[in-house]
Amino acid sequence: SGVAWNESHHCRLLAGLVPDQFQMCRRNLEVMHSIVRAARQTKSVCQKTFADMRWNCSSIQRAPSFGPDLLKGTRESAFVYALAAAAVTHSIAQACTSGELPLCSCGSVPSEDPGPDFRWGGCGDNLRYGLQLGTAFADSPLKSSKLGTQALKAVNLHNNAVGRQVLSDSLDTKCKCHGVSGSCSVKTCWKGLPSLDEIAFDLKSKYLAAIKVTHRLIGPRKQLIPKEMDVRPVKEEDLVYLINSPDYCMPNPHLGSLGTQDRQCNKTSVGSDSCNLMCCGRGYNTYTEEVVERCHCKYHWCCYVVCKKCRRKVERYVCK
Repeated sequence: SGVAWNESHHCRLLAGLVPDQFQMCRRNLEVMHSIVRAARQTKSVCQKTFADMRWNCSSIQRAPSFGPDLLKGTRESAFVYALAAAAVTHSIAQACTSGELPLCSCGSVPSEDPGPDFRWGGCGDNLRYGLQLGTAFADSPLKSSKLGTQALKAVNLHNNAVGRQVLSDSLDTKCKCHGVSGSCSVKTCWKGLPSLDEIAFDLKSKYLAAIKVTHRLIGPRKQLIPKEMDVRPVKEEDLVYLINSPDYCMPNPHLGSLGTQDRQCNKTSVGSDSCNLMCCGRGYNTYTEEVVERCHCKYHWCCYVVCKKCRRKVERYVCK
């Protein structure tokens, strides 16, 4: 993250690049800030999205040296590939808008007619440029690598495409009001992308509904089809996986499971963060912690708030 990215030899500093990515780095040095930012966002957003699950995306910290849970075509790797592919496109598209990149600028003005109450303007996110470079960077390891089976490559490429499709579908109209005293008599609107957190939320739903597949010859070419006969055909928007995941209850380095011992749980929840589910029925320990919070806040004219600090004791629950 501290690299200037202004000389081609800087590309050698990134571990795990395949030749196509290395060449892309040398040709598009100015884009590397966006790609590094996307990698960082992928890590933090994944861990935030799965903080209340047994698998809490902690294994992504080892990237690009993934463990078994992210190397073998699991449901978890489906989510990580989709999120990473969306993140790199998202990061480049917004870098164009903010003026970071010399070879692109605002997204093109939408072809649809504006409504009677607004006009197209502002600076929309350049999704087209983001997709062009983001796809080339994210997919090239899967097309050039000799590692992994054909089935695994097909699954990862499919999930990359799902991530980008969710991002593309999220492009929405955003507006800013103009007029006397904020009357909003005129609105300027543009097409913008939501935060990566929102994309991750949509992808988590697809993760929970992911389809187990096999790579089989259907007609002239191999296709991804459901492993179970009674499951509907795979759609372009479905996340897919090849092998079942561990339950992540107990540590198992061969499966990439860290277990849930010492994980914090919610005693009153009935969801995935409940002590029963998080602790896999092993029970939990209770301890008391003192926390310091802002309290008794008062607003002073004009224009600041003064608060006191209060201490209170809270109970925490940790899996055995």
